[in-house]
Amino acid sequence: MKKYGKFVALVVVVLGAMVWLAFSGDSNSRSYYKTISEVTKMGDQAQQKRIRVAGDVEDGSIQHVNSAVAFTLKQDTLKLKVVYTGSEPLPDTFRGGAQALADGKMGADGVFHATQIQAKCASKYEAKPGLKPGQASPSTYTNPAKSI
Repeated sequence: MKKYGKFVALVVVVLGAMVWLAFSGDSNSRSYYKTISEVTKMGDQAQQKRIRVAGDVEDGSIQHVNSAVAFTLKQDTLKLKVVYTGSEPLPDTFRGGAQALADGKMGADGVFHATQIQAKCASKYEAKPGLKPGQASPSTYTNPAKSI
């Protein structure tokens, strides 16, 4: 009976540790995706939480100032000024008109201070209209038998 008691105690300790680890994650490591309209509705909460904001980079808004990059995200008629001061270089796909995701906190000055930026791949990688997924474009297909 002592063997079973030790085994049950071990199982309880292991399960307890797993439950504690699952629920004690750092709240700053959690990140929620928000639109610009959702961020503006958050008010002061946007200054307290680390959040991710999605939008389109406004054409001509990207400015390199010292070690920071300032740009504007837009969503329909709404705009959000963003300043990126992260240590990682900006993605190659980050340019005007691209969809981007800024990770950081809203400042008291109304500017979103980002520490990470992600950009969606350019539309040149999307399938041409009328093609089925996985179907090659006729202009890019070459017959290997004819090239010999």
